Amino acid sequence: MKWLLSFLFVVINGWAQQHVDRVLVFTKTEGFRHKSIEAGVQTFKALGEEHGFNVFHTENAAQFTNENLKQFKVVVFLNTTGNVLNSLQEAALQRYVNQGGSFMGVHAATDTEFDWPWYGKLVGAYFENHPKPAKAILKKTPYAHQATAHLEAEWAHFDEWYNFKSISSDIQVLLFLDESSYSGGENGHHHPIAWCQEFDGGRMFYTGLGHTAEAYNDTNVKQHLLGGILYCLRR
Repeated sequence: MKWLLSFLFVVINGWAQQHVDRVLVFTKTEGFRHKSIEAGVQTFKALGEEHGFNVFHTENAAQFTNENLKQFKVVVFLNTTGNVLNSLQEAALQRYVNQGGSFMGVHAATDTEFDWPWYGKLVGAYFENHPKPAKAILKKTPYAHQATAHLEAEWAHFDEWYNFKSISSDIQVLLFLDESSYSGGENGHHHPIAWCQEFDGGRMFYTGLGHTAEAYNDTNVKQHLLGGILYCLRR
């Protein structure tokens, strides 16, 4: 009987491992490289261990093939910069989203793939510039979302605040920046800093937070990231 129970445990545990949600965290950079990338990867891995999803980290763009992406429910661009994918890899990511895959962008994901219009629509906006890091007030929109449910209506946070161009009219804004609370904002009253959307068959979430390593130890930021992942996992 003991051998049978042991056998069943191995089989069931193996099956469970195969069916755990997988998240691919991609951190390749061809431009500025954030010192916070390693802290961000560790935070994603810790969130996965705590909430039942497996995180796989890579900087290898060759991982972007049709077959490989099928095993992941979410692809995260964590502080990527520049043109990080070639045309075949771009096509694989687009097919992945078309087939229902989810995309999550963190901070410099908007400073990525400027020459690929489809990506610009997927991520929702492109980086324009930024002032020096500062504490600013973020305002939560009325839209109910897991990534902002834990936050007060207004929240003060220190980070590097991007100004954006080519902001899509299709995104659902979750957090706005109050430009009167810091210097250097250029988007005016409509300055989104976190958003989501259903896009081209898939789902996406973006947050402009995550420039500093300290941000990934902030309880509110970690819960914000977790909410984004759970939304992308469709949980």
